[in-house]
Amino acid sequence: MQRSPLPRRQRGVALLVVLWACTLLAVLLGGYALMARTEALQARYAFAHTQAHYAAEAGIARAVYALQDPRLAQRWIPDGRSYTFPFGDASVQVQIVDESGKVDLNAASPAVLAGLFKAAGMEPRAAEQLAGRVAAWRSFSDAVGPNPADAAYTAAGLDYLPRHGPFASIEELRMVLGMPAAIYKAVASQVTLWSGRDAPNPATAPPLALAAIPGMDAARIQQAEDARQALDPATAMASGAGVTHSIRSQATLPDGTRAVVRATVRLRGIGAGVQPYAVLRWQEGDGE
Repeated sequence: MQRSPLPRRQRGVALLVVLWACTLLAVLLGGYALMARTEALQARYAFAHTQAHYAAEAGIARAVYALQDPRLAQRWIPDGRSYTFPFGDASVQVQIVDESGKVDLNAASPAVLAGLFKAAGMEPRAAEQLAGRVAAWRSFSDAVGPNPADAAYTAAGLDYLPRHGPFASIEELRMVLGMPAAIYKAVASQVTLWSGRDAPNPATAPPLALAAIPGMDAARIQQAEDARQALDPATAMASGAGVTHSIRSQATLPDGTRAVVRATVRLRGIGAGVQPYAVLRWQEGDGE
């Protein structure tokens, strides 16, 4: 017995259902393809970033060795100049600054602190006032009764008071009353906790720290920088360089992927059974 064909209306509905099913399948396949492509891009980015990160870490290790290279003429000079070398597919750029060339928040004289803030763009009177507040923050309080420095913080509506002890971190400088964000950003790379000096070592001081030294004018700063560039590594390392250094290592891949690692290290020498350095501070990226 021959089966009768479907009515025309039912055939149209069936065709519409098939078309909707094909459309839905196409959307699902397109979504899956997009998701797969996104995951592939994320995996590629993660791999490239990891590759750049470890290349940047290699820059830190390379800098530590270069600072202690037994061949004096091959040593890297820790005055902020750039050294570049290849590491796999990455180009690694390293800058080293001797901490003795920076302004020590816990040891610098008020005159040096004021000079640093003036070099960063503050008016002289405001710079001297801020330098006094930095000195008050780190000074132990032996006053009987309320401390005038504390009263200023209370009057400003702040919910904390000065430490009255050494700065525990560079970031703590932001908490000093009246510290402008722009000034902190300018001086953060120029200050330290680890030199113990009342003034920066001019042989290795970065620009703003060099300008903070009392008596340093534009001409003397230029003379100091010119003399520094003319030094060979052996002479430069004999000019009072310390054992604590800040290292910034940036690795860049051919596709533009970039990673930055910053570390403050204390050198311990290179020898059998000796850890060549101790890490005092470790940061990833160029953020504060």
